[in-house]
Amino acid sequence: MTQPAMLHAVWTALGGDVDECTQVTLTTAGALSSAYPVTDLASASMAAVALAIAKLRAQHRGQAIEPLQVDRRLASIWFGTSLRPVGWQMPNVWDPVAGDYKARDGWIRLHTNAPHHRLAAERILGPHADKTGMAQAVSQWRKEELEAAIVEAGGCAAQMLSTEAWARHPQGRAVADEPLVHLARRVQAHAPAPPVDLARPLAGIKVLDLTRVLAGPIATRCLAAYGAEVLRIDSPDWNEPGIVPEVTLGKRLVRLNLRDQAALATVKSLLALADVIVHGYRADALEHLGLGTAVRQQINPRLIDVSLNAYGWTGPWCNRRGFDSLVQMSSGIADSGMQHALADKPVPLPVQALDHATGYLMAAAVITGITERLQAGTVLQARLSLARTAKLLQDYHALANGPVFAAESDADKGMPLEHTSWGDAQRILWPIHINGCHAQWALPAHELGSDAAHW
Repeated sequence: MTQPAMLHAVWTALGGDVDECTQVTLTTAGALSSAYPVTDLASASMAAVALAIAKLRAQHRGQAIEPLQVDRRLASIWFGTSLRPVGWQMPNVWDPVAGDYKARDGWIRLHTNAPHHRLAAERILGPHADKTGMAQAVSQWRKEELEAAIVEAGGCAAQMLSTEAWARHPQGRAVADEPLVHLARRVQAHAPAPPVDLARPLAGIKVLDLTRVLAGPIATRCLAAYGAEVLRIDSPDWNEPGIVPEVTLGKRLVRLNLRDQAALATVKSLLALADVIVHGYRADALEHLGLGTAVRQQINPRLIDVSLNAYGWTGPWCNRRGFDSLVQMSSGIADSGMQHALADKPVPLPVQALDHATGYLMAAAVITGITERLQAGTVLQARLSLARTAKLLQDYHALANGPVFAAESDADKGMPLEHTSWGDAQRILWPIHINGCHAQWALPAHELGSDAAHW
């Protein structure tokens, strides 16, 4: 299958050579139904992971990158959910009042999954048990004024804009000027390279995971697939019942309150021994906690540092709270979907593709950093955002054609049975195929806070 331009774009954004993309074969036909080429985004971002793994193995062997394959259909399924419970059900991902609402002059989305975000919305709109009452309250507002009020109250909301309005918006202009992946490198003393296990190329790599919903956990789940030791840290009161079974595969899970000095000291001791930190806090949040960039580099000069936020790293919204569904509303994706489907309400992407794609690009950035550190002693810092990934997808709007994506079958549930904390489950087959290097996770998905805070 011909290599799409999107794969070239993501791989070169990670510092790769466009000619290396010729080693990737994308298999299976069809695409998720959307105004945008979501399946191309899924296969391109997962192919970037595959290329990064293959390049790490090639560097160790002193050879060229080997041929590899990515199954487009399976990649699209993993962009939705990979877990298939056996005899139990996943909790609903969405809070009862989260969703799209008609304001006086257009549409707005409320994101209320976290209890404190729901409370913020209800401080403005009043408490409501369901969407009926919330819809009545929202209808009294202009969408821009309501968005501003909820954000000011510490909540999460996004009015629906067109692509043209987003292009004129100060934040849309800022994001358009950003690279897909911000890359910065520091030179450190070159250390002898430890041997790389070609079957488990990330074995021995310690990853400190300070992420949640959804891109960051996807990145670290991917790293665990190839042998990385991932230690995820959550606050004592955080939970994601509809997401945890999907994304905690292969990780150890710890609860610590980073505002507590003893807990912060524990995190710093973990950081000192880590190879990688992956974090998804807002741009200024770690600074306020005493774990800013300069502190992290001082604690561990060899630390590969990969981060994301919602709305980009420059512009007036760089510190704004946000999620995939909100960025789709702000950036014009939901409006374009509505126009494409001739619908009377916002039409988002069929999956949370901004989260998933950004997550896999983060994983590819981590693996690229490991290769560069082994090869030249340089230490990589990478920053990504959901809004910039949205622009990547929008740049290839015209590619949203082709046959409809084929249905899932029982043959896709080919991985070993997983004994999760909630019951047995099956995972969909992993889309990436590299000879002699297969995705496998040492730990099943389990509850947050189940493990101790040590490597």
